[in-house]
Amino acid sequence: MGKNLIQQARGRGSPRYRSPGHRFYGAAKFPSQLPLGQKGLIVEIIKDPGHSAPLAKVSIQGKESLLIASESLREGESVSIGPNAEVKEGNIMELKDMPEGTLIHNIEVQPGDGGKFVRSSGTFGRILAKKDGKVVVMLPSKKTHDFLGKCRAAVGVVAGGGRLEKPFYKAGNKYHRMHARGKLYPKVSGVSMNAVDHPFGGSSSHHKGRPTQSDRNAPPGRKVGKIAPRRTGRRRG
Repeated sequence: MGKNLIQQARGRGSPRYRSPGHRFYGAAKFPSQLPLGQKGLIVEIIKDPGHSAPLAKVSIQGKESLLIASESLREGESVSIGPNAEVKEGNIMELKDMPEGTLIHNIEVQPGDGGKFVRSSGTFGRILAKKDGKVVVMLPSKKTHDFLGKCRAAVGVVAGGGRLEKPFYKAGNKYHRMHARGKLYPKVSGVSMNAVDHPFGGSSSHHKGRPTQSDRNAPPGRKVGKIAPRRTGRRRG
């Protein structure tokens, strides 16, 4: 009798494949009702396992919020909010109030959503131009995107740059890093498994003529590989 595939075990929702959200500090985004012309005091810089970048715990009018930390921010410093804020690392402004060429992060898609774009450690966007009430921003992928001028963003580069340059050295370190977010590691290909674990497994799994397609209506234990592909093989001509 066969075993459940990994995707079947994931769908069950057991603790092994569930993200440990109880360890996360919370959502890092701009407060929905952020008062303009205010200043927030950075109480603490924390490392949240749910984010690749450090977070800044900011106190604004007695209420604490979590924000994506930018480079050069320190505990005890203040961040300004609003149109009169200085174009300085960590300050929060609307895109229409920032000059062209400014490096920004945590950009809102719609005004008031708290920030959706450019949140990973070491990343930044750049304001290229302003036209028809919209602001053109170059994203870390080098693609450009038009944002409404009322959308907010934080000035500067996200802290934690160079994170990917540090090698793991040991597989155990990689395992603990993935386990912090409920990711499965290591990943094993189907052809390397036993026959009871995967349809592609077994001693003949590397046979060159073995089909890797599955029918659209195949049962859950067999629906692996290329699912109902329109075409396979190299495109010729």
